Amino acid sequence: MRNSHSLALLFAATLSLSACSSKKVEPELYSGFLNDYSMLKEQQTPSGQTILSWVSPALAKGRYTWIYLAPSQFYPQVQPTGRIPQSTLSGVTRYYDAALRQELGKTLPLASGPGPNTLVVRPAITQVAASTQGLRYYEWLPITLVAAGVSTAAGIRDQDSEIATEVSIEDGSTGEVVAKVVRKGMGVPLENDKQVMTAENVKGVLDGWAGDLSQLYAVPRKATLRECANRVRSTAQR
Repeated sequence: MRNSHSLALLFAATLSLSACSSKKVEPELYSGFLNDYSMLKEQQTPSGQTILSWVSPALAKGRYTWIYLAPSQFYPQVQPTGRIPQSTLSGVTRYYDAALRQELGKTLPLASGPGPNTLVVRPAITQVAASTQGLRYYEWLPITLVAAGVSTAAGIRDQDSEIATEVSIEDGSTGEVVAKVVRKGMGVPLENDKQVMTAENVKGVLDGWAGDLSQLYAVPRKATLRECANRVRSTAQR
């Protein structure tokens, strides 16, 4: 009984020290950057990731010929720390902008500002953090549980580099929101709770986000073009 009780306490202590990492942004972590979160639904991206998004039918019907990328920002504003310095924060937004320009430019020409026939993409970084990795399944074995708990408490356990974004996509003429995206990603892990996070840790995540976002308009646009072509073909055959 004593051993069972001790093991239960050890489990509880270890759970309190470890963090459970999830790639889904929970409602309590919504930043307020978007005007409304109520219509967000879980969707699969072209890369196979699960995100929260909403796309208005107006997006597919819109005759957009340009796309304007507003500079990315941290929302709410964050203060640099010893582990996430200003150089990291600036590097993240700079790289995010570059990745989005590269990928979105493959879908539509980039505009210098909002205007008619223009999609406006407004991205925000809503979280950037490092958290202790959760226990792997083999670390729950009694023989390894103590070591895992000790390494977590000592700060030598690997740390997840976490980053989240919210993106508002708007009509450049009316300002109407035609699409929204909320998602989270895990970058390259940090070795311990002393290692400084850099933009390099999350570049792969930002590249993936940019690639998926470029398909948000490309896919419905292609479907609309096919629908129009089928309609023309059907009319011609009558």
